[in-house]
Amino acid sequence: MSDSPNTNLPELTVSELSNALKRTIETTYDHVRVRGELGRVTIARSGHMYADIKDDKAVLNTIMWKGQVNKLPFRPEEGLEVIATGRLSTYPGRSNYQLIADSLSPAGVGALMALLEERKKKLAAEGLFEAHHKKPLPFLPRTIGVVTSPTGAVIRDILHRVADRFPVRVILWPALVQGDNAAPQIEAAIRGFNAMTGINRPDVLIVGRGGGSIEDLWPFNEEAVVRAAFESDIPLISAVGHETDTTLIDYVSDARAPTPTGAAEIAVPVRADLQLNIADLEQRSKRALTRHTRRERERVNSARLPRPERLLEAKRQRFDALVDRLPNAARTLVERQRNRLERLSAGLVSPKQIVQEKRRALEHATTRLSAGLTQAASRKRISFTRTASRLRPEPLQIEMRRQREKLISVAVRARPARQRIVDKKARALASEAKLLETLSYQATLQRGYAIVKTETGQLLRTARDVSKAGRVNVTLSDGDVAMVPTGAPPVRTQPKTKAAKSSSAASKKTDQGSLF
Repeated sequence: MSDSPNTNLPELTVSELSNALKRTIETTYDHVRVRGELGRVTIARSGHMYADIKDDKAVLNTIMWKGQVNKLPFRPEEGLEVIATGRLSTYPGRSNYQLIADSLSPAGVGALMALLEERKKKLAAEGLFEAHHKKPLPFLPRTIGVVTSPTGAVIRDILHRVADRFPVRVILWPALVQGDNAAPQIEAAIRGFNAMTGINRPDVLIVGRGGGSIEDLWPFNEEAVVRAAFESDIPLISAVGHETDTTLIDYVSDARAPTPTGAAEIAVPVRADLQLNIADLEQRSKRALTRHTRRERERVNSARLPRPERLLEAKRQRFDALVDRLPNAARTLVERQRNRLERLSAGLVSPKQIVQEKRRALEHATTRLSAGLTQAASRKRISFTRTASRLRPEPLQIEMRRQREKLISVAVRARPARQRIVDKKARALASEAKLLETLSYQATLQRGYAIVKTETGQLLRTARDVSKAGRVNVTLSDGDVAMVPTGAPPVRTQPKTKAAKSSSAASKKTDQGSLF
């Protein structure tokens, strides 16, 4: 209790107040249904879900424990409108209130359909639904892989239908087909079958489950499952729901069956029909072979081939004719080749003749070369003699004397002009010197003026500045003088007006006195 005389309210600790609020909220709001849009959605490692349910004015922190999360028929995503049922509570450690959700459902089928349509447009834009991605199904697979629940009726229907039509090996990969954990298991099963090697690898896959609501079939609309089906190297048949049910996996699968039983019918043919077809083809082949044999026998009989001796008579006669012609042909060939050899021999020149012709050509060239060298030497000698005659020193000496006389004449003519130029430049220089002397401050100093500066060289223009400087340097015409100003600066009088000047003049006239 408080010792203050002004109040009788009890004092509560923070924990006591927080617990009281917690009991009040949990008692008053022990069962509520809230509708809003999912904001932040986080699934912790423990499996618990932490999310925000919001509208345009408020945000409600929401928690769903792992047991309820595993029962959800869909995966909560940000932006999905939902209806949450649970109770309100508080978290004293942060002074927050929150909703402990027991169930979570989309706000009507329209919300799931809108989400489905948005995801369908996204995957279609990426090209996952294009027809050229579809793979052909094998005609007669040896092994069929099935992804479904091991306890449902789907696997029994598939096994029964395969056994009736064409018994082959069926491998089941157990997976949940409903609930929040169904999508990861279906994806793992599809990728697991594709990772298998050897004789156990299936030739075709069937992914199926029975009918249900859109919430029940939602795992087959999850993006991870759709992408796993698209990336499957093994041809895949989707058999989800009834004929009117459509999921996203139907768009990427290589074939879609209206029911799981229909998937088995697509996967394998009817053995009895194949046997009948084979038997029919066998009978048709036998009949065709019989007809062909009969027709060929008739054609051979109708041709009536002659005896082998008659076929050889014409060949033997032609052989004898060729044998008779062979000696004459050989002689003719030899004669023809001899004539050709003679024609070729007549056109050949003997080596001795060739050598003699080359020797005569060489001697002729040697003679021409000797004569040419003699003529060239004579021409060079005459040219050298002429050049030597032109290189005598007398012409050069005459030319040098002529050029020297010409240079002296030019120098004599240029001497007066040079003197005139020098005189003109001297007069201009003297004029500039006089102008410089007139404008120089030295001439001003010669007339009795002085320049007053401080010791630092600053120019002083007024008496007040001089009195303040203390010590000044005065520059005269013949040098500088250091001075110390004494006394007060003179007082500048105001200029007199015209009236004052007239009165002063009058007083002067009055005080002048008489000269007599």
